[in-house]
Amino acid sequence: MADQVSQERIREHVVRLGEQHPPIALDSVDRRVRDPRAVAARYGHVIDYLARVELEVDRNVLELLVLLPDVSEVDRMFYADVWQPQEIQHGLILDRLQQDLGRPATTPELDVSMKMKVMGALAHFSSIQDIARLLYYLTGASTERQAVLAYNVIHEGMMGMGEGAIAETIIAPIRRQEPGHFAFYRMSATELVQSGALRPWQLYLARVLREKTYNLVGTNGQDRYKAQIGGVVSALGFDADLVKYAREVGRIEAQLLWAHEQGMEFPPYVLAALRESIDLYRERGFGD
Repeated sequence: MADQVSQERIREHVVRLGEQHPPIALDSVDRRVRDPRAVAARYGHVIDYLARVELEVDRNVLELLVLLPDVSEVDRMFYADVWQPQEIQHGLILDRLQQDLGRPATTPELDVSMKMKVMGALAHFSSIQDIARLLYYLTGASTERQAVLAYNVIHEGMMGMGEGAIAETIIAPIRRQEPGHFAFYRMSATELVQSGALRPWQLYLARVLREKTYNLVGTNGQDRYKAQIGGVVSALGFDADLVKYAREVGRIEAQLLWAHEQGMEFPPYVLAALRESIDLYRERGFGD
């Protein structure tokens, strides 16, 4: 188990993120692209997917307000002062890039789903809201880990293509901000579990809900987006070793939510979701 984590330590982390990593300004980006056609062919769909996910941050905030009606001050500081301002700039910059590549603007989905509204109605019970908080942290950790891995590969690929402006003024600044988000979710989930705030039945219900509702980043439970993330996973080469990728994505929740399962490196539903997405991509393509 990780070292003991306190709310004060998490708060200090959030404050530091806000001070050290302001939102990336659009005018700081060097928009020169040496070979737009080659970049679009290799990474166009990937950039579109990432831009959509980043721009859906406004919907994510609305979902948080539904799921966590009594949100803590530290959580509010994180999503309102750090995460949302940073992520929306990521989305705007990536969307501008793909339009520079001759591709259409992305179309984020901003409506809160009925499933979230139902969960939000239950979250007014404090015992259920604690479960929702844990699931929120685990989802955030999984999402941010997927983002970090993706941006690492894209940065290396862009440098290999001679697209230094994209790599160093777009991908690298975005990549620097994502690990801080991941650390917040990891620390928050660890603190919630270590504090003993969750009773055994709550942890059991959290495991059941996580297993039944787990989705890869940006899929929203929809097959067309599952096919698209399968294409992203393939384009970035993660399909060459899905078990290794599942281990990277699911390690935190294996350690916290499934600690009673000795030897579990990642929950089986992570690998199942990856395999489903790859199968849908091979069947449907990117879904254009």
